[in-house]
Amino acid sequence: MAQLRQDVDPGEAGLDPKGLDRLDRHLARHVDEGRLPGFLVAVARGGRVAHLTTYGHRDLAAGLPVEPDTLWRIYSMTKPVTAVAVLLLVEEGRLSLDDPLERYLPEFANPRVYEGGSGPDVRTRPAAGPILIRHLLTHTAGFTFGYYFRHPVDALYREAGLESSVPPGADLAETVAVYARLPLQFEPGTRWNYSVACNVLGRVIEVVSGQPLDAFFTERILRPLGMTDTGFHITPEQAERLAELYGETDDGGIEPVPGLPVHGRPRFLSGSGGLVSTAGDFHRFMEMLRRGGELDGTRLLPPAAVARMTSNQLPGNAVLRTFGAPAHQERANDGLGFGFNVSVVTDPTRTLAPSSLGTYGWTGVATTAFWVAPHRDLTVQFMTQVRPKKLKVFPELRRLVHEALTD
Repeated sequence: MAQLRQDVDPGEAGLDPKGLDRLDRHLARHVDEGRLPGFLVAVARGGRVAHLTTYGHRDLAAGLPVEPDTLWRIYSMTKPVTAVAVLLLVEEGRLSLDDPLERYLPEFANPRVYEGGSGPDVRTRPAAGPILIRHLLTHTAGFTFGYYFRHPVDALYREAGLESSVPPGADLAETVAVYARLPLQFEPGTRWNYSVACNVLGRVIEVVSGQPLDAFFTERILRPLGMTDTGFHITPEQAERLAELYGETDDGGIEPVPGLPVHGRPRFLSGSGGLVSTAGDFHRFMEMLRRGGELDGTRLLPPAAVARMTSNQLPGNAVLRTFGAPAHQERANDGLGFGFNVSVVTDPTRTLAPSSLGTYGWTGVATTAFWVAPHRDLTVQFMTQVRPKKLKVFPELRRLVHEALTD
């Protein structure tokens, strides 16, 4: 077990203790006022944890506190792990970023693109080109989510039973086959739309490697990095450490809600959002990225591969606010590009919260987040378990961490 602990004084790591205290007090108010059950926040410089705070509960009804070894459903923070898995296969020459998806999943041959209409009157046309592996990694393939309610293709996803991205009872192969029967929202490579693409990548990994996704992750990423508490399900011995999942209510409170089923191996292995992890384990994953693909003598990827993953890969160095589909043309996406399953700061003068150039990271739907700021030698993670409606934690979290930096 990779147990996270503070191992350097904040001042030695270029962090202001008073600024960190402001950070903790701000987050604690969310707990004290009933908007969060509890949280863990960790800040590291140069790989050394200089600030680690746990506060509140992982399970309110049971009165169990948040602890450094609490297990969290990290949801979409799974996506960068999927990107690393793809890049491992690329480095071995078993996959290319410019390979057409149909080479591995023939059901995606001859994709069709939305042209107009809605419901039964939707009109489509043949795509001008194939979906490429790089399109999946950058969410530019033309896929979507059923819960957006912004485009007629979103509605087609719901009609196909994809309200939660997976048909009830389906496995990964069966789910991806449903995606293949639906039209793309736009021509591959021409827009950015956060989507089910990582589930498709998960299936590509299975086909190329000849292994189930969970076995590949464990053998090639989790075990080599010592991430022994991370996986698609938990053991009975881990169960007490799992945080309860809550949802935000209309009045700003929280209540328990059903979470990702993780008490047994799931039938559906989601490369988009299936992992459970601890702060200690995820710190090791962030450190591998910060160090350019190596950790404690184990090299997963060459530095060039990590540099590609964590730099803007959108055409013409575009940013999410302008290159994104309408659902993503919001102020929070200003100054941000996108790498391989991570956002990347391309213009710190335009970001909603203070950032440094090249900062990359991602979030999860249960209000988890991580980021790495290479030029500041900084890694940050925040763990809680609330599916929000209006709750916004991340802008203030980023601002307060930024203000605590002294160099």
